[in-house]
Amino acid sequence: MRQNPKEFSHEVENLIAAFRGLPEDDSAARNRQTQDLGRLIDELLVKYRISHDSLEHSIREKWSELVGRANAAYSHPVVVERGQLLVLCSHAVVRNELFHHRLQILGKLRQLPGCDGIRGITLRAG
Repeated sequence: MRQNPKEFSHEVENLIAAFRGLPEDDSAARNRQTQDLGRLIDELLVKYRISHDSLEHSIREKWSELVGRANAAYSHPVVVERGQLLVLCSHAVVRNELFHHRLQILGKLRQLPGCDGIRGITLRAG
């Protein structure tokens, strides 16, 4: 194993630290290669979908177009789980209105990008 002449092995660094009365370095950070920060950030953005809008965010942006301005003022799409969109409604009248029109809303919803897998709408008071 050839090393750069300016770098010491981990053991030699700890020996020098002990000789100088400094604490030993137990970290494994020296064993890792340095990485380009820009590439690392790009990988994290893709991995955690930070640069992409979430499905729920896309639905919230179009919610007033899907259910009408009056109903949108008293309802809020929360999350998509197992193909069901959970919607919180602040008034029973709005919940009842959305319940009666859920098939039409679901049809419009499925036309949004990425929403074709939504199978139903769950309405809750909240």
